Amino acid sequence: MVVRKAEAADAEAIARIYVDGWRDSYAGLVPDRVLIGMSRRRQAADWRGIIAHGRRNQQVMVAEDASGVVGFGSAGPARGADLPFGGEIYTLYVDPDRHDQGIGRALLRALFADLTAHDIDAALVWVLAGNPARYFYEALGGHLVAVRDERLWGTVLAQVAYGWHDLAAAAGGATKHPASKPE
Repeated sequence: MVVRKAEAADAEAIARIYVDGWRDSYAGLVPDRVLIGMSRRRQAADWRGIIAHGRRNQQVMVAEDASGVVGFGSAGPARGADLPFGGEIYTLYVDPDRHDQGIGRALLRALFADLTAHDIDAALVWVLAGNPARYFYEALGGHLVAVRDERLWGTVLAQVAYGWHDLAAAAGGATKHPASKPE
C-alpha cells in the first residue's frame, strides 16, 4: 500500500469511499434522508475541486494498493480558533470493506507528517459522539479535548474532538487504547 497526495483522477474513488463511508458509519446517527440524498457524482465534483484548488489550504491524501484507492483523508489549518490546535483532520475514510487493515492508521500518520511539514505541530479531529471511530483516534494517541452540540439537518448532533499536541511523535508511533478497534 502507498499513501500519496490525491490527484484529480482520484475524485471518483474518493467519492465512492466518502458516500459508502457515511452510509456505513452514520446510519442511525444522522437523518436517513441525508444518507439517501448523497450522490457520488456530486461528491466527485466537489472533491475534484478541492484537490485542484486546495480549498482552505487543504491537503488530500489517498491510500492505494493494487486494487486502487482504498481510503483517503484530508487535513489543513484548524477551522476554529477556540482550541489550541493549529491543524485539523477534516476527513478520514477507508472503504468499509477494508477496515482493520492499517489503512486508516497509515493515512492519519501521513496527514500528521504533512501538517508537520507545514509548521503545524498540533491538530484535532471532530467526530460524532456516537461513531465508534472515536476509539480509533484514541488508539492512535488522541485525547478527548472538547465536546459540542451542533445543529445539522434539523437535528442536534453531539460531537467530540480528539487532539494531538505533538504531531511529529504521533506520526511516528501510536499507543493502543484497551477498548479500541483501530482500522
